[in-house]
Amino acid sequence: MKEIKRIKNLDATVSIPGSKSYTQRALIIASLAEGRSFLLNSLISEDTKYLMDALRFLGADILVADKKVIVTGTGGNIKNPGKKLYLGNNGTALRFLTTVVSLGTGKFTLDGSDRLRERPIKPLLDALNILGVDCQGMDKSGYPPVMVQGTGIAGGKVTFSNTESSQYISSILITAPYAGRDVEIELRGTTSSMPYIDMTEGVMNHFGVEVTKSEKNKYTVKAHQKYTGKRYLIESDVSSASYFFLAAALCEGRVRVLNVNPNTLQGDIGFLEIVGKLGCHVVRGTDWVEVTGKKLNGGDYRFDMSDMPDMVPTLAVLSAFRAGQTVIDNIFHLRLKESNRIEALVNELNRTGIDAKELKNGLVVTGGTPHGAEIETYDDHRIAMSFAIAGLVTEGIKIKNQKCVNKSFPEFWNVLDQLYK
Repeated sequence: MKEIKRIKNLDATVSIPGSKSYTQRALIIASLAEGRSFLLNSLISEDTKYLMDALRFLGADILVADKKVIVTGTGGNIKNPGKKLYLGNNGTALRFLTTVVSLGTGKFTLDGSDRLRERPIKPLLDALNILGVDCQGMDKSGYPPVMVQGTGIAGGKVTFSNTESSQYISSILITAPYAGRDVEIELRGTTSSMPYIDMTEGVMNHFGVEVTKSEKNKYTVKAHQKYTGKRYLIESDVSSASYFFLAAALCEGRVRVLNVNPNTLQGDIGFLEIVGKLGCHVVRGTDWVEVTGKKLNGGDYRFDMSDMPDMVPTLAVLSAFRAGQTVIDNIFHLRLKESNRIEALVNELNRTGIDAKELKNGLVVTGGTPHGAEIETYDDHRIAMSFAIAGLVTEGIKIKNQKCVNKSFPEFWNVLDQLYK
């Protein structure tokens, strides 16, 4: 259990690791590419290690040297490892690789932790079946473990309606160049986390594949394109940076986060607009962002977080310290993350004496003065990191299972310690 010490006069500069979202996309695309790729500033974490191990089994040669990863790709020729691919609780890897393995020959099985087996994948399996892939949930329809009979992707058109995860779309986009004919994807209704599709498209373009977008909701990938090995600099992770923006806001101090692209496609950069609206001063440099906290604005606010769901724990903790009511909306899909994040946030905010309640599509937090508590993390890295920041201004915050941050930010506790220096 990790006890957090309060801090006075916060004035710090920190650096954060590479983006998990970009690292995972780059690893898979480089593994599909012809030739060698050099991925710089890669995130080396529990999730990316599970993914790299799986990609090695599928035929990619991957060497790790500090934060540089050298990938010799398969050219789309996927090897059958003859064994189950185990992906821990890495939902992104499971969803992306479900499509990738369809390029191979024979039966592939993808599995993960007990929690991963509770995370749905049915919309992706249904879409892949339409595109000519024989795949299904093995134990429970629409859930991992997943069986894929590899014979290639025929191609064609699929439609997603009111989709709770953009990862289904990204999964098909990434592998679509190797389909037998063009792949068309149409989105109808609402799609959560849309900025992540733009990120996927950007990485694909860098490695030589064009995605054609017509209107707001139609994507086409022409068949017989190929990825080519490239040198690729991975942006630092804005999700990880947000905890230090939160620290500045709560401590009414200054934190500059280095190596952040202020114009990133990462949707979580939108958190800066929120802290600005709530009273903080935000400065965006060429490759850094600085937040200076001031007394937080009171009053009632509502935030639609459908495009940046990973910021919900950060915002929920911020809301606990602000006079007024905060409604965090359009995040029903957070019940399907590493934990049921809506339930987890309500439980732990209540544990600190803050009134928080679940809503149908989100939660509502009535701010006040949180007190110390032992925080249950539910093996969820974002719960642990968000509440750790609360401990900078609240005596007696203790984080259980602090190692769960290894999923996305193994250096978190070391970077947090730098705030005290």
